[in-house]
Amino acid sequence: MKYVIIGGDAAGMSAAMQIVRNSSEESLEIVTLEKGEIYSYGQCGLPYVVGGTISSTEDVIARKVQTFRDKYGIDARTNHEVTLVDSNEKMVHGKHTQTGEPFSITYDKLLVASGATPAIPSWNNAELNGIFVLKTIPDTNDILDYMDETIQQVTIVGGGYIGLEMAENFKSAGKEVRIIQRGNQLLGTVDADIADKIHSEAVQHGIEIIYDESVHGFEGKDRVEKVYTDQHEYNTDLVLVSVGVQPNTNFLDQEVFNVGSKGELIVDEFMRTNVPDVYAAGDCACQYNRVLERNDYIPLGTHANKQGMVAGMNLVGIKKKYAGMVGTSILKFFNLDIGKTGISVKEAESEDFPYDFVEHQATSKAGYYSKDEKLTIKMVYHSDTKKLLGAQLIGNGGVDKRLDVLATSLFHGMTTEELLDLDLAYAPPYNGVWDPIQQAAKRTL
Repeated sequence: MKYVIIGGDAAGMSAAMQIVRNSSEESLEIVTLEKGEIYSYGQCGLPYVVGGTISSTEDVIARKVQTFRDKYGIDARTNHEVTLVDSNEKMVHGKHTQTGEPFSITYDKLLVASGATPAIPSWNNAELNGIFVLKTIPDTNDILDYMDETIQQVTIVGGGYIGLEMAENFKSAGKEVRIIQRGNQLLGTVDADIADKIHSEAVQHGIEIIYDESVHGFEGKDRVEKVYTDQHEYNTDLVLVSVGVQPNTNFLDQEVFNVGSKGELIVDEFMRTNVPDVYAAGDCACQYNRVLERNDYIPLGTHANKQGMVAGMNLVGIKKKYAGMVGTSILKFFNLDIGKTGISVKEAESEDFPYDFVEHQATSKAGYYSKDEKLTIKMVYHSDTKKLLGAQLIGNGGVDKRLDVLATSLFHGMTTEELLDLDLAYAPPYNGVWDPIQQAAKRTL
């Protein structure tokens, strides 16, 4: 049996390791095709390399490519870019990214784990030096190499997760930072009142925020010197573009493969595409949203690793379902922790859910023990059934603990009343006798 995997990072290598561990075949061949040169690394750690918290991009590499080759017997290839999948002939075609030499590989079973690429709109002069995205280790090294003492003003286009993390880390590196946001709030996945707290934190730390302006292009001789929008122009020494990602599926015939509105591959609960013997996982594939009860596209590292594991098991005949996700994420932004799971109020409105919400402010520890760690919980629930739909949390302590409890409750379809029955840990240094989650839940009854 010959397994071919397109992509050498989270989803791809999670699948490859499951094949290694679970296959009982005597004649087993695993070929992984990675467009770049680096395998299996933690992309979410890259902003902290720029800020200096993590000393080197080497520190975020989980396993080197040679480890996959020598220890696990995987034919792990680098600089192999796939340009075509012929599902009729069960062939993968591509080229070597350095030499241009073509290659063709047969497969018995194929996993597409090609990830996603940062989007760069067709802005004027977007090819100027000093304009970057952040997704890979080479992206990070390029920024570090460019970011000498002459770079003072950094402009970030986009105020989402990466934009905010990079704003903090550029500031930690001693740079002046501006964020240009096309909409009227930072972090568009949360509600406006939560975003207001993020805005205040940004201003407190000297981040300039520009709202409701759309970037049109850049100016400069050989390197970027200005960014101009539909309303103004701004001097800058470096630009980071962070306006979302696009699934890497353009090498697939979309008349053959079923794809979603963003180009993501549609898969079933076993990670199978509509094409026989072809599976997909990670940022190039959809994820089943348990709250919305339909396929969604929320590309996160947690989802990629789980989907890769599930795909790998199914590739070797072990029936394993991907149970879906609830869209849980967390972000550190200076002194704030910002967490979200499920859907927000504005998402509930757009989905026409009958909803209500409660917003509660508390301390993350017993009030008489410490009043320093403030925490705001905004809980969204079905107005008829009281079933939890989502939550947003923001504060300077205790966010991660409560977020994970709420994500678990949401995953299992609990009501706000059932949250009161949870046996949560209590001691004054960690909590009050009623956890802030339960304090908020009481207000829904």
